[in-house]
Amino acid sequence: MIAGMNPVLDPAEYCFVTVPDGYRSRRIAEVALAAFLEDEGWSFVIAPEVARGFDLPLGDLYRRIVLTVHSALDGVGLTAAVSAKLAGAGIACNMIAAFHHDHVFVPAADADEALRLLLELQSASPT
Repeated sequence: MIAGMNPVLDPAEYCFVTVPDGYRSRRIAEVALAAFLEDEGWSFVIAPEVARGFDLPLGDLYRRIVLTVHSALDGVGLTAAVSAKLAGAGIACNMIAAFHHDHVFVPAADADEALRLLLELQSASPT
């Protein structure tokens, strides 16, 4: 999967927010890129303008790198290889595995370097 991951940098910025379960969380879920219900409430990945519209604190801004390879949910090693490559350069990442692709969220300021590193990882991987 690493050789075929073909990372693509999404031009949009995102933020991670949390809200308690309830009516407002259902409204946010309708416009969220991603949502996860934890014991403490909902975690959402949303655009900064959505956060502002709901009067939520922005926190840090992230960019998403989509690994366009069709990744298997039972695949082994892709997340480890990606996170190790970025960690080696001091770049934090948050991985979300969806049904078709994996999504890597990195601090917005590090996005171009993260993409370069993932392309390097891909080209160094045997096919």
